[in-house]
Amino acid sequence: MTITGILTFLQKDIHSTVFATVDEKGLPQTCVIDLMLLDENGLYFLTAKGKRFYDRLMERGYVAISGMKGQDTRSTISISLRGKVKSVGQERLDEIFEKNPYMASIYPTPKSRSALEVFCIYEAEGEYFDLGQNPVYRQSFAYGGAAIHETGYQIDKSKCIGCQGCRSVCPAQCISKEVPREIDRSRCLHCGNCFRICPVKAVQKLEETA
Repeated sequence: MTITGILTFLQKDIHSTVFATVDEKGLPQTCVIDLMLLDENGLYFLTAKGKRFYDRLMERGYVAISGMKGQDTRSTISISLRGKVKSVGQERLDEIFEKNPYMASIYPTPKSRSALEVFCIYEAEGEYFDLGQNPVYRQSFAYGGAAIHETGYQIDKSKCIGCQGCRSVCPAQCISKEVPREIDRSRCLHCGNCFRICPVKAVQKLEETA
């Protein structure tokens, strides 16, 4: 799936997402925020300047968000991303109210809208996860100059002895029949079974460096 397709689904189809920030004590805080716009510069949302969420955005300049859509677990698509955020003032506010008309029932007058400020997530990396496929499908992505930091597991081909241990415990059957083995990371559940069972420690855990 293209990055534009992923972000469009996140903004239009999921729309209401959970934002995570860190407070002044270093503790995680979450709130539900609607994604209002998407363009070539990133994802846009807004909040009121009187909220502590606003203070955390201004102080930290970094967010993590997650959203999901589906009728049940096995029909769900989830998207998560984390990245840098900046205020763009009120320059996109009229466009936001035009494209999200329900906002007028919350902030009905121009004076009441003076409390609002628009933010843009302009650089981020994330993951698209589709539980509706069998086996499941995951895709890492990034935009705005952010780098992708792959997670999950890989097999050191120089160490693999082809013992079948990893394949015997893989719930997604995403490890190749060919020797040396190879993990299809787009289908991997990150359960770690292969990592724990490998007798020669050929399976390596990919560590995040972000």
